[in-house]
This record gives sequence, C-alpha cells and structure tokens, in this order.
Amino acid sequence: MSILDGILKNIGGAPDDVVNLAKQVGLDPAMVEKAIATLGHTHQLDGDTVELAAEKTGLPKDALSQIVAAIGGEGSLSNFASMIDKDGDGNPINDVMDIAKGLFGKS
Repeated sequence: MSILDGILKNIGGAPDDVVNLAKQVGLDPAMVEKAIATLGHTHQLDGDTVELAAEKTGLPKDALSQIVAAIGGEGSLSNFASMIDKDGDGNPINDVMDIAKGLFGKS
C-alpha cells in the first residue's frame, strides 16, 4: 500500500486507493499519483491550481478537477503535499515518483 492509499482511506467519500481513483477518472494509477503530487505542489503557488497542474503534467483539466473533488477539494491538497514530501524539499513530485516506482517494481 502506498502512502497515498493510506491518506485516501482516511478521507470520507474518497476512493479507497489510488487504483480505484485512477479507475474513477480513467487514468493510469502512476499518472494519478503524479497528478496528486503536482496538484499539492501547484496549490501552494500563485495561480489556478488545476491550470498550473495541467501545464506541468499535460493531463486534461477536467481529469485533474475530478481528482481534486475526489480527494476532498482544494483544502485537502496542502495536506497531501506535506504528507508526501518525504525529503522536505517543497516538491512532492520526486517523492511520489519514487513511490510509483515501488508500486510497479521499478528501482
């Protein structure tokens, strides 16, 4: 189970894990993990969270908006960013990519 799975299980109404969330929005689980990390990071920047995440990931805004809604809205994004930024560098994307590699057996 990934860190994100543990977080999702604690959010009422959210899918139980990344795989279920990915099915809900029609994306690959690795892309959903990257999207959540990017959304957490862009939430802390000036500008529209979803638009900035779309620019960084290349994912459609509607899919990113569905992810935001599924994980509890924009208010929950700061929590995701702080919980998954393992190395404290202010950018959780590299940490989530490490998690994703572990999920799919890559090193």
